[in-house]
Amino acid sequence: MQKFILGPTASGKTKTSIELAKKINGEIISADSMQVYRGMDIGTAKPTIEERQGIPHHLIDIKNPDEEWTVSDFIGQTNKLINTLTNKKKTPIITGGTGLYLWALLEGFSFPIIPADKKLREQLEKEQSSELYSRLKENDQKSAEKIHPNDKKRIIRALEVYKLTGKPISQSAGKHATEPANSLIIGLNTEREKLYKRINQRVDLMIAKGLIDEVKQLMEKGFGKDLPSMQALGYKEVINYLEGKYSKEEMIEELKKRTRNFARRQMTWFKRFKTCVWFDSCAPSLINDIIKLI
Repeated sequence: MQKFILGPTASGKTKTSIELAKKINGEIISADSMQVYRGMDIGTAKPTIEERQGIPHHLIDIKNPDEEWTVSDFIGQTNKLINTLTNKKKTPIITGGTGLYLWALLEGFSFPIIPADKKLREQLEKEQSSELYSRLKENDQKSAEKIHPNDKKRIIRALEVYKLTGKPISQSAGKHATEPANSLIIGLNTEREKLYKRINQRVDLMIAKGLIDEVKQLMEKGFGKDLPSMQALGYKEVINYLEGKYSKEEMIEELKKRTRNFARRQMTWFKRFKTCVWFDSCAPSLINDIIKLI
């Protein structure tokens, strides 16, 4: 049976998944849409080799920042990995905070593999998210219910598919073999005050570790600010700072605020997982409590 560990950013998913893997002969499959990119380490809170403690991590560092990685790619690769690990008598532990990926994997909803239309995307980018979302509701109510009104990237993708195929993306989506009945979904969270404190500390640590230099190096390698990967939380704010739109202090406070807002949006996603069993990520007995459930 595969295990899922989900929760908002800074809730302790990485540490918990590693400790659990050591106990149950597991390997970790990342369900983080940004940790797939090479060179994007600090801003994505990617676990270092030392932090992984010898536990294999999959779907990390497999793409360059200018290469596309979609929910369909995630589902296809994850299902292959689940089969491979299961055959090896290993326990797959799918860990991450990208709610769309986890939902698609468990519910069988996957975006179709349709090439991007750059010109159409540029046109849609010029419009407000609210206008795009209203259009999506008109054309594909089912997808609108699954996509957050402020998730402009996903809204544009859904509208793009509708324009190119004449069908709603929800009808074009494929099914897959992952069975919720064979899955244990573990949710991590803690009191809001504690979580926000951890988020603020994480941002300070990212800056101390060299997030600004990481972004500079990526841009020096030719990875432009308009790439979807470079629009990720942390990278976008640092780019704005480097362009003089923020002072360093303003950038740090903005990043903390946006990360807290992101954590709230994540929890909205996770409420969809009705069979999720929630644990306080700050509890000293966390791992033992999870093991008892298994």
